[in-house]
Amino acid sequence: MRIRRMRVGSTPGLRRAVFRAPILLYRWRLGWLLGSRMLLLTHTGRTSGLPRQVVLEVTGRDPRTGAYHLASGFGPGAQWYRNIQHTPQVTIQVGRRRMAAVAQPLGPEESGRLMAAYALRHPHLARGLMRMCALKTDGSREDYHRVGRDHIPFVRVLPEERSGGR
Repeated sequence: MRIRRMRVGSTPGLRRAVFRAPILLYRWRLGWLLGSRMLLLTHTGRTSGLPRQVVLEVTGRDPRTGAYHLASGFGPGAQWYRNIQHTPQVTIQVGRRRMAAVAQPLGPEESGRLMAAYALRHPHLARGLMRMCALKTDGSREDYHRVGRDHIPFVRVLPEERSGGR
């Protein structure tokens, strides 16, 4: 009898369960286990008007403004990305800290700059992101800039305490 190994993500249901598992950690008040590199984004569905949640990697931080940078690894068609374009008021949770924020999609050049900076800081994770998104890169700063500019939009999420309120 042969044992068939199932790859993570080989079925849509399994892939969804794996990607949504971190949300359960936040619901169980264990989000702090994910550290400050992960963020729970609660946004509003553009059609339903209902709250939606996704856990995303914090790709960078602006120490001057306190903004978090996020990448839409599945491109501009990702549901969370489309939702924040419709309603930019969001709630974020990083570790145990929860706060209201405003999400702002960034332009192609800034997305490219942030992707190149991320790849420089986290080369292994950047290569994994490229594989997951089925994108090719030669590993150079310029090529990561191209990928960010052309394929992976970035978002700046500014906590309200820094943005001056809604």
